[in-house]
Amino acid sequence: MPRMWWVVGVVVLAAIFSAYLGWTAQRVERLHMRAQSGERALDAHLMRRAAAAAVVAEQNESVELYAAARLALDAEPGDRESAENDLTRQLQTVDLDPTDPAARTLIATSRRVVLARQVHTDLVRDALSARRRVLVRLLGLNRRYPRPEYFDIVEPILPDLPPALPTPTHPPKGVLPTAPV
Repeated sequence: MPRMWWVVGVVVLAAIFSAYLGWTAQRVERLHMRAQSGERALDAHLMRRAAAAAVVAEQNESVELYAAARLALDAEPGDRESAENDLTRQLQTVDLDPTDPAARTLIATSRRVVLARQVHTDLVRDALSARRRVLVRLLGLNRRYPRPEYFDIVEPILPDLPPALPTPTHPPKGVLPTAPV
């Protein structure tokens, strides 16, 4: 009878350990997938910013800004950081009018780039932290996924956007409010 308790104890410990391993493997996979999706989102925002910068460059007839925007749009993955940093430097030399719709789009997309980069940085940090765990390294749970990399670019300093027009909270005069049905 006492031997049976040892067997039951070992089986319970093995079940707990295998459940923990499964949970850890899922966490590593989930963190890597999130880091990859954060990278794709950042890439999409960078493309939108470069396209908006090209439109502003055409309107302002700025050859340097247009060239930097085209380089950012056409950059290979290895050259992407330097191309985006060049575009940011060119954007800081251009005087943007926040009332111009193209400039507003550029300012808004640049702000989204900053947010997407922060999210991407957080996701990469979490994935790298999971990769550094002893059990993950010991069992090779991180070998299936490419090592996520930080995307290091200079954050642009852009003018503030004027506030949007307030929306009325009450109906205009002469219009009767409708009662809920």
